[in-house]
Amino acid sequence: MRFTSYNIQYGIGLDGRFDPERIAASLREADIIALQEVTRNFHRNGNADLVSIFEDLLPGYFSVYHAPCEIDIGSAIENGRAVNRRFQFGNMILSRWPILSTRPIVLPRTRTVRPMNLQRGATEALIATPTGPLRVYSVHLDHVLPGERISQIEFLKQRLVNYPLEGGAISGASDFGFAEPPHPEDFVVMGDFNMVPESPEYNAMVGTRDAFYGRSLRIGNPVDALAQLGRLTPESYSWIHPDDRQRRMHLDYCFLSAGLIPRLKDAWTDYDATGSDHLPVGIELQ
Repeated sequence: MRFTSYNIQYGIGLDGRFDPERIAASLREADIIALQEVTRNFHRNGNADLVSIFEDLLPGYFSVYHAPCEIDIGSAIENGRAVNRRFQFGNMILSRWPILSTRPIVLPRTRTVRPMNLQRGATEALIATPTGPLRVYSVHLDHVLPGERISQIEFLKQRLVNYPLEGGAISGASDFGFAEPPHPEDFVVMGDFNMVPESPEYNAMVGTRDAFYGRSLRIGNPVDALAQLGRLTPESYSWIHPDDRQRRMHLDYCFLSAGLIPRLKDAWTDYDATGSDHLPVGIELQ
C-alpha cells in the first residue's frame, strides 16, 4: 500500500506554470493521496476548482475535501438569484478504496496583524483498505509561528489518540439507520507541517530524545517514517524557495502510529517533481 502527500501550491510549479496534469502524473502510483493547498476560486490560478480537476484527473479514486479557510470574493444577486463566490483553501484525500467516514478538524489559531495567518485544519478519512480500516489525515500547519504550530500539534495528537473514545464523524449510527463505522487505533498522518526536523514543533509531534534510549515508540507519539528508516538526513528537503533554488527546507512528513511500524517497508521524497514549490513525500506499508 503506497501513500503520497503533496503540498501542490494551488497547482503552480517552481516555473510559475499552472499545470495540474503534471501533479497528477506524479501521484498515479499511490493508493492513498493527501493534498494540501487545494483551492477553489483563487485568482492566482485562474479561479480553478482544483477539487473537481483532480477528481477528473484521477477518476479511479474516491475523494474528500475540507476547506478550513473560506472567504467571500464577490457573492451577488444576479438575475434574481443569489450567486455564491467564495475562495476556499484546504486539504484533500484521495483513495483507491471507499472512504467510510470523514470529518474536518479545525486547528487552533490566533489573530495576527502581519504576515497573513489563515485558518488551518486537517482532513480526516476512515478508509476501507484491503488490510482493514485505517485512519488517514491530510494536514497543513501554520507557516509563521512555532508556538502556534505546537498548539496545533497538541490538539491534533489528542484527536489521533482519542479517536476510539470520540467516535470520529459518527457513533451510535444505528439511530440513523446506518452501520456503525469501525474505530481503528492505527493512523497515517501526512502533510505540510512547516517545521524542520528536531525543532521544538517536531519534538512536540514525535517526542524528545532520551540521552540513552533515544526516541522511544509510544502510543501517544506519531512516528516519522523517513526518520524511522534512517533516511532523514541533514541534506533532506521537501521545499524549495522559488526565487532561490539553493534555499531548501524539510517541511513535509509522513507520520504513522506506532502500531504500524512493523508494516513500514519504505519511505521517500520525490526530488524529481516540479509541480509545486514542495516535493511529494511518501511511504509504503506491507
